[in-house]
Amino acid sequence: MSGEVSFLKPAAVNPATSPVLTDLLKASVEAKTAQVLALLKAASAELNSITFANSFGAEDMVLTDIILKNQLPIEIFSLDTGRLPVETYDLIAETEQHYSTKLNVYFPKAQAVEFYVKNHGINAFYESIDLRKSCCHMRKVEPLQRALSGKKAWVTGMRAAQATTRTSLPVREYDAGNKLEKFNPLSDWSESEVWAYIRLNNVPYNALHDQFYPSIGCGPCTRAIAMGEDVRAGRWWWEDPTSKECGLHVK
Repeated sequence: MSGEVSFLKPAAVNPATSPVLTDLLKASVEAKTAQVLALLKAASAELNSITFANSFGAEDMVLTDIILKNQLPIEIFSLDTGRLPVETYDLIAETEQHYSTKLNVYFPKAQAVEFYVKNHGINAFYESIDLRKSCCHMRKVEPLQRALSGKKAWVTGMRAAQATTRTSLPVREYDAGNKLEKFNPLSDWSESEVWAYIRLNNVPYNALHDQFYPSIGCGPCTRAIAMGEDVRAGRWWWEDPTSKECGLHVK
């Protein structure tokens, strides 16, 4: 109402999502974008059945922009675990509208979810690493296997600097688990380069990033991080960092 005094504190500014766009940073992003585009074009020419797993993190939105703007023959799919944050669903809708496209979305099998919840509980993933990994397998790994069926290669938005489990991440590797080629085009990108690309190209992104969520997965398994924490500290924060993978990328 008019005349009332608001005691709401202004939202903190997340410097990670708004890097200073220096000439050096812009040049680096431009050069690395050209490398990514060349890699994806070459991969498409060599392997004519490629799909991209978009989890709607900042890195994945960079690749989505590159693929769709350049009309690359690469399918884009996503996994809806059934427990994503509302902000992620909002971004899915915004992405489809922004790029005038429709994304392929895969879901976990209803019977598997019902069995897990009935026998272990709705939030059993907090109780042990085995139960957490079982939940991830049911909601992510099995749907991923269906998404990759019949494909010759898949693309991810992983970066080597994201976690201790990804320090030696090649740009291209053979995914023995899924029996197909795997490309990680942003492997050597820094967080600043990712956000510089997003800002320079007006790419849609998850609103949670501005609220100090650098890595976003399922809602119950993701939290904001404090300044100075590792970018993956908010994922499965109750576990040791060496176990923090959902099974999609474990060798």
